[in-house]
Amino acid sequence: MKAVVMDSYGTPEVLRVADLPEPKAGAGQVRVRVKAAGLNPIDAKVRRGEFDAVFDISFPQQLGNEFAGVVDQVGAGVEGFAVGDEVIGFVDLAAYAEQVVVPAENLTSKPSQLSWETAAVIGAVGQAAFNALRKLGVSAGETVLIHGAAGGVGSVAVQFVRAWGATVIGTASQDNHDYVRALGAIPVTYGDGLEERVRELASQGVDACLDLTGSEEAITVSIAVTGDKARIVTLVSPPLAKQYGITMMFGTRAAETVAQVAGLAARGDLDLPVARRFALADLAEAHRLMEAGGQRGKLVLTLD
Repeated sequence: MKAVVMDSYGTPEVLRVADLPEPKAGAGQVRVRVKAAGLNPIDAKVRRGEFDAVFDISFPQQLGNEFAGVVDQVGAGVEGFAVGDEVIGFVDLAAYAEQVVVPAENLTSKPSQLSWETAAVIGAVGQAAFNALRKLGVSAGETVLIHGAAGGVGSVAVQFVRAWGATVIGTASQDNHDYVRALGAIPVTYGDGLEERVRELASQGVDACLDLTGSEEAITVSIAVTGDKARIVTLVSPPLAKQYGITMMFGTRAAETVAQVAGLAARGDLDLPVARRFALADLAEAHRLMEAGGQRGKLVLTLD
């Protein structure tokens, strides 16, 4: 099969398409022919070597952790899935490929109403947003500051917060203000003077903050406007989380959560925007774009 690998840590140029042995589904496993895979900031961090202590890296190393596709092989002892089933799944460092093998419990059925691209971005952004906001204890009537509100996780988080009856202030570039406003948040431009702009919108401060940018500005402003480090979560910056004593959340993934988010999207209660689509051969370009930031929604790998 064809898959994207890296032979060393480095810039996006270390990514290349390789021919790898076709994986086989063992006992309790399912093989899926990938139709689409989501790109996430953690993929770039792994590529740069920032998660060397978290993952068991062995070059040439694959990347990618969320996908949607069609079951084409079922291992012994697997119940609930059959060849031909359309599924959504998650995996560690293997989704940028034509095929992926995962434990059956990493999969859930894909609603027919969802496109392959939309289904592929549910595994990471949906769960990340849902779990982080539950960790923050967001409830009706509160005000939540979301840094990076126009991005993949941010746009979903805004929708969850609004659905739960809370107010959202979302940082974004000026070009993305209309988009953030359409999602239901009050947009605010990041950069110098951010704290003052947030206080103009929430004179009593905010109740909770979710950081999806990894900037020091986001963390320091969050501490200033909440006054409660226990109600600040970052998903992207372990060093800053440690430095400032706030919560760094790593993904806790479960097929049940994916199924819940997929159901919301299938019913039209949750919009999961796809910003751009890329082929395997264009993953270096996709990583450059992802690292530049400013995207409205997710970047997605698509395969025939």
